[in-house]
Amino acid sequence: MQEKKKKSRTWVGYLLVCPAFLVMLAVVIIPICNSVLLSFQGEDGGLTWDNYLYFLTDDASIRNILFTLKVAVFTIVLALFISYALALYLRFSTSRVSRLVGHLYLLPRFVPSMVAVYAVINIVKDSGLINRISLLFEQNIKPGFLFDDKGIILVNLWFSIPFATMMLLAGLSGVSDSLVESARDAGASSRQIFTKLLLPLTFKDIMITGTFIFMSQIGAFTIPYLVGPNNPKMLGVALFQQQSSYADYPKAMALSVIMFLLCSVGAVLYIWTSLKDPEWAEK
Repeated sequence: MQEKKKKSRTWVGYLLVCPAFLVMLAVVIIPICNSVLLSFQGEDGGLTWDNYLYFLTDDASIRNILFTLKVAVFTIVLALFISYALALYLRFSTSRVSRLVGHLYLLPRFVPSMVAVYAVINIVKDSGLINRISLLFEQNIKPGFLFDDKGIILVNLWFSIPFATMMLLAGLSGVSDSLVESARDAGASSRQIFTKLLLPLTFKDIMITGTFIFMSQIGAFTIPYLVGPNNPKMLGVALFQQQSSYADYPKAMALSVIMFLLCSVGAVLYIWTSLKDPEWAEK
């Protein structure tokens, strides 16, 4: 009787999971499989590697990949540096300014992306707010951020810094004040506390935050499309053009698979970082 009850409970569990699995199968798994199969389709309808070879041998496509990686790396480095400094300030400062900043630093996340992009465009374009203010002082400053990788990175930081600060601040909040006070009582300087205590304890949070930013940049479309240059272009814009402008669906699917493989590098790093125990925990 007990075995029958266990089997019936097992089948009940399968039945409860089945609707969610069918939805995932129809919405995620089958489209992904179809996309991968379509990426190997040649002009004659047969299977071929030509769609992948095109993106790995074409000069313009290689520049697009390198350009995307360049923007992603610079965004990650700048966002982590600024966000970690801001998180340290919010964690250890008790001033009114820090409390005010602690309430306001997430506000950029609530601004719609299109509104934020156009706001930045009106400020940094050659005839924008910076240029008009400089003309009042008989200068003619043209930032040159529009239709350039610097403009993409600038707008990326608008969205990445609040997110990264939230993640890093959560990690720093997990470091108890008693540990910091003990290190100070032992004669450790502020630099030693940062390098020997805070940085190792929050290394996992830094890596996880960096992987999230990296994966968001690989498939970014809105910001590069409105702010970025026409050549080279980021992979999200190149994918859009392959599908909408050229109607070359096999190449578009091949590019989407390449983007997925690039993102999977970040996913593997995220999983490795999440599962890896710090050295001090292994001892």
